[in-house]
Amino acid sequence: MSLSKIVLFYVFTPLADPEAVRLWQHALAEGCGLTGRVIVSHQGINATLGGDIDDVKRYVRITKSYAPFRGADIKWSSGTGDDFPRLSVKVRPELVTFHAPDEITVTEDGVQGGGEHLSPGRLHRLVEERGDEVVFFDGRNAMEARIGRFRDAVVPDTDTTRDFIAEIESGKYDELKDRPVVTYCTGGIRCEVLSVLMRNRGFSEVYQLDGGIVRYGESFGNAGLWGGSLYVFDKRMHMEFGEGAESLGRCVECGRSTPLFVNCANEECRKLFLRCESCTEAGRHPHCGDCVPEAAEAPVRAV
Repeated sequence: MSLSKIVLFYVFTPLADPEAVRLWQHALAEGCGLTGRVIVSHQGINATLGGDIDDVKRYVRITKSYAPFRGADIKWSSGTGDDFPRLSVKVRPELVTFHAPDEITVTEDGVQGGGEHLSPGRLHRLVEERGDEVVFFDGRNAMEARIGRFRDAVVPDTDTTRDFIAEIESGKYDELKDRPVVTYCTGGIRCEVLSVLMRNRGFSEVYQLDGGIVRYGESFGNAGLWGGSLYVFDKRMHMEFGEGAESLGRCVECGRSTPLFVNCANEECRKLFLRCESCTEAGRHPHCGDCVPEAAEAPVRAV
């Protein structure tokens, strides 16, 4: 029986010809039989791919043989063998779409001017030394934070990364500008950019969790400062760091703890919302509650 794995990695490094790298990555991933998503930019590469473990290892080995990607920090997790519907390899203007390409300077040493990288262990030491002064700042979309987040984290009101600049310029978080702020996200890539944007806007002491939530979970499991489930962008949709983890998400129908997101039954909406397995199997609460399906909107006519 074959073992399936998913790899997640990014490298910020200048690429003179992103299209050539895209063609190579597509041929390589396709030749290895992998599926998933790869973004290539003049800023570097960001990839999440899955497949048979031997095929994934071959892909990683060849990718890291390319000098600019040699230092890639590869994060591994267990897959199902059917985690992505297809292979997508694209060139984009930014590795992460904050709509701030002019603010980001990338050299062979990575993103310049960002927050100080903290390993999971150093993060704990910072919290031990500074206590409640430390602020966790979620660098993901607000929906992702509904099922898991760091203790007492600030969760910005964002639907996409494009919302972050307006959010941090709104004044809501000005009181945090003189406190130690630790940004975090799934694998670390969003914080590479977010920490620059925050420092450029007056946040004086900004850190970023090195390797993101994934690397932290590998180090501390459920015994640290993280609580709940991690939202992931593949067929699994969530993962946990060991037995006994309880999601912070709540079913809209019964209120039970659940990490399960489902799509609204309204075909014109399809918004994701939380509904537990039992209520899903029973057909309860088919709609997200933020929209009114056409059938419900239609007036009842007297017969």
